[in-house]
Amino acid sequence: MEEKEVILTQEGFDNLEKELEYLRTEKRAEIAERIKVALGFGDLSENSEYDEAKNAQAENEVKIAELENKVRYAKIIDESEIDTKVIQIGNTVKLHDIEFDEDVEYTIVGSTEVDLLENKISNESPMGKALLGAKRGQTIGVETPDGIAEYKIKSIKK
Repeated sequence: MEEKEVILTQEGFDNLEKELEYLRTEKRAEIAERIKVALGFGDLSENSEYDEAKNAQAENEVKIAELENKVRYAKIIDESEIDTKVIQIGNTVKLHDIEFDEDVEYTIVGSTEVDLLENKISNESPMGKALLGAKRGQTIGVETPDGIAEYKIKSIKK
């Protein structure tokens, strides 16, 4: 199985490592304690607490493996290499939505750092793909379920 490169900002990489450390230490210890307590209840064949704790342990180990894989294949964006001539991952872009006559701002990030509440969109999303490589002043079209939405690029910043 060929692994896919995971594109991250330094902040995103640091957050992944922090979460991984939490899952490996505190979360594992917490689950181990739940298993220990559940074992004290006796008969495992009818011990739902034990089953729940073992399921939590399995889920935690899967999450740890996923995060370890992301860290292993991480490509951290060098912020000093980000410019503002063409849109690339790491840029914050101000756009004018032509249909709704309003401005919107997005930061282009790798797929693991998406946060729609902070307007961080993936480079792999339809909007992200349309923006990558575009320049200030250019109008782009983004495929949506209702057809093509057009945006004019007003500014590009780090």
